[in-house]
Amino acid sequence: MNQTSEGERVVVVGAGIIGIACAHFLSRAGFQVTVIDKGTVAGECSKSNCGYICPSHVLPLPQPSAIREALVSILNPRAAFRVKPRISPAFWNWLWQFAARCNDNQMKFAGGHLKALLDSSMLEYRKLVSELQVDVQWKDSGLLYVFQTSSGMTQFEKTDQLLSEEFGVSARRIGGSELPTVDPALKSGLAGGFLYEDDSYVEPALLSKAWSQSLTEKGVTFIENCAFRSIEKAHGRVTHVVTDVASLPADHVVIAAGAWSAEFAQTLGCRIPIEPGKGYSITMKSPELRPRYPMLLPEHHVGVTPFEDSFRLGSMMEFVGFDESIPRHRIEQLKKSAEPYLVEPHTEVVVQEWFGWRPMTWDSLPIIGRVPGIDNAYLATGHNMLGMSLAPGTGKLITEILQEKTTHIDSSAFTPARF
Repeated sequence: MNQTSEGERVVVVGAGIIGIACAHFLSRAGFQVTVIDKGTVAGECSKSNCGYICPSHVLPLPQPSAIREALVSILNPRAAFRVKPRISPAFWNWLWQFAARCNDNQMKFAGGHLKALLDSSMLEYRKLVSELQVDVQWKDSGLLYVFQTSSGMTQFEKTDQLLSEEFGVSARRIGGSELPTVDPALKSGLAGGFLYEDDSYVEPALLSKAWSQSLTEKGVTFIENCAFRSIEKAHGRVTHVVTDVASLPADHVVIAAGAWSAEFAQTLGCRIPIEPGKGYSITMKSPELRPRYPMLLPEHHVGVTPFEDSFRLGSMMEFVGFDESIPRHRIEQLKKSAEPYLVEPHTEVVVQEWFGWRPMTWDSLPIIGRVPGIDNAYLATGHNMLGMSLAPGTGKLITEILQEKTTHIDSSAFTPARF
């Protein structure tokens, strides 16, 4: 039986891209939506990431090769994928569960469900971008994977074949001699690349700002600098969301707090096994020879995004807890990693140096659905490295689940009850 939605109050905790997307679909369904955040709207990972909207990213982080990379990284503080040992039973359990999923069967299972959510999100993004009528620098350019060595190219050919045969995701193979013709910003002498032509990218800060402003005009309330404290319940249902500013009455609550979502586990009485995966970016003034395409450089684990008025390098996956430092060597590593590939890999005018924490689940699948034991509390979190790409599909799913409707894709793999 479907619940009515007209006028019912939903409090969304977290004003990142996932919280914004949830507010969009809930508001459209007739709910009265308030979004709260302890910081600012889209002030964390939704702000300074590489902006990829990438249906090609169907493969989860737990893959057969990931265990070896994690073990090697313990001895190398400069590894792009780094695990720093620390005293935390929850973290070691997370690592154990992650390792148990580094096999082909689990990889294909997670990839199939991610593909469905990625495809759903892309369809909704195309509608949204036309509705916003604001330039958010959306580009249907595709995403170009570039390889420096023939061995890297050969290894990725296996991945590309897997993506094509298992998930129907195909790329255009580009030989090394052709690369500078495809994108003159690339150096000659590279081994080659693969162009995933169905991928897009956007300036994430512009998108978040335009989307949240559009929702405000439609009646959604955003409250910044408003930290969640607790919930009040009666008869197995949330009645109020208590913040450091006020107690907000709620007919439903959606937790979309990204990497901080694990802090809600005790309050909600459920498991939320999310670890913060720290990443970095540096944004600079655009070089004279700006790339035509957003790029991934897998051999150096770096992403390149050419915005209209700036140029961003982003990467790294550090499991170091909530470490707030920006080590100088990480920023320099980003710049140096781009040097083998780009004619102008960086510029002197730095706009921003940034870090953020990605909400990493041990199976690389987001957590989307009703909280076990609470009739009107929901989770929309754990989107790993794909928050931008998965946001609209997540907002649509949460709204369908909250209304007890048949979901537009199979949501069973995302349920909080799986933990």
